[in-house]
Amino acid sequence: MNRIRIHGGRVIDPASGRDELAEVVVADGRILAVGESPTDLTVDLEIDATGQIVCPGLIDLATRLGEPGAEHKATIASETRAGAAGGITTLACLPDTHPVMDTPSVVELMHRRAQEANSVRVLPLGALTLGLAGERLSEMVALQQAGCAAMTDAGHTIRDTLVLQRALEYAATFEIPVLLTPADPWLSQAGYLHDGIVATRLGIPGIPATAELAELGRSLALVADIQGRTHFGRLSTQQGVELIARAQNSGLPVTADVAIHQLFLTETDCAEFDARFHLQPPLRSIADRKALRAALNDGTIGVICSDHQPHDSDAKNGPFTSTASGACGVDTLLSLLLRLVEEGVFDLRQGLACVTINPARVLGLETGCLTPGAPADICIFDPDAVWWCTPETLRSQAKNSPFLGWELPGRVNHTLVDGLLIHRHDDPL
Repeated sequence: MNRIRIHGGRVIDPASGRDELAEVVVADGRILAVGESPTDLTVDLEIDATGQIVCPGLIDLATRLGEPGAEHKATIASETRAGAAGGITTLACLPDTHPVMDTPSVVELMHRRAQEANSVRVLPLGALTLGLAGERLSEMVALQQAGCAAMTDAGHTIRDTLVLQRALEYAATFEIPVLLTPADPWLSQAGYLHDGIVATRLGIPGIPATAELAELGRSLALVADIQGRTHFGRLSTQQGVELIARAQNSGLPVTADVAIHQLFLTETDCAEFDARFHLQPPLRSIADRKALRAALNDGTIGVICSDHQPHDSDAKNGPFTSTASGACGVDTLLSLLLRLVEEGVFDLRQGLACVTINPARVLGLETGCLTPGAPADICIFDPDAVWWCTPETLRSQAKNSPFLGWELPGRVNHTLVDGLLIHRHDDPL
């Protein structure tokens, strides 16, 4: 199908500020027109979006897809299908795979398997250091040429400050974005929960907020000197938000994201030893959650990600401290975003910006918008439909969601990537 007309829907494009009833016309994989379609246009497919929202496809900035190396937990095929059902059109994949994505050959393997899945875009992120060991720099330019949009530590903090400095300098020389995880390894490696009242009551070692602050302070000092584009992933504390805001106000080229579960859950959810709430960074206090929500509203944090980490049941069964950290999240990202809109954290256009144009700008992508000429990555969803989050309704191969049992708003009815219809509700293609 080369030409598609989407009519009757409310078109929301945060990149242009558009929010109106309009038609969207797709031709040859790109946006042809937004507004009224040409009168003489013949289309191959008409999509009636009456009562629905038409927006750019979502871009998830932090995911793990199981492949290569953990296919028993998830596969690229399963997780891209789940992403498509959730309105996601680009999944940025962290490089802590097996083998690590630190050479072009592994990146090419990811591309090949993603093409075989024939679903959403899989965008590999390159390892900042070889093997993510924090000792020798990876061949960042070769990784970029192989298709990596950015380099990252993938949660494996570089302990040697000199190595981190050289990595940031190398990336800045070639204008490669760097994604860092603000977690001091010495302060966080032995903990499982937020270092607060719940961890104390349960007798479980905690991870203090200073673990985030110490690493942010070190990294921001280097960014101030090098001035390379740097993004900090998965903020979790009020003090971390304050440091990022101070850096932005002083003109440093820094951005930040937050995992969607941090905006709803807190340390109190861990009180029953339920391993679904074993996360890294850990769930923090109510005050931290409030600060994270406020930072989204004022723009200090510009991106929301799922931090998707699929696990099999064995990895999540057992004593809390022996289980794997992480939660699956691609299925619920859009619906939880709509919950934030319902709760007044931001309006719908601002919320959609956090999962479309803002992550696109972090990675330098041409997607995330409905501008004529841009790739036709489109999500069409019914904001009034509701569904229950259960193991049966999750499309991910993994079922380790902390939101099981929640009633959630929003159902994605159509997802298009490059103008191809890859998901239709009740009839996935």
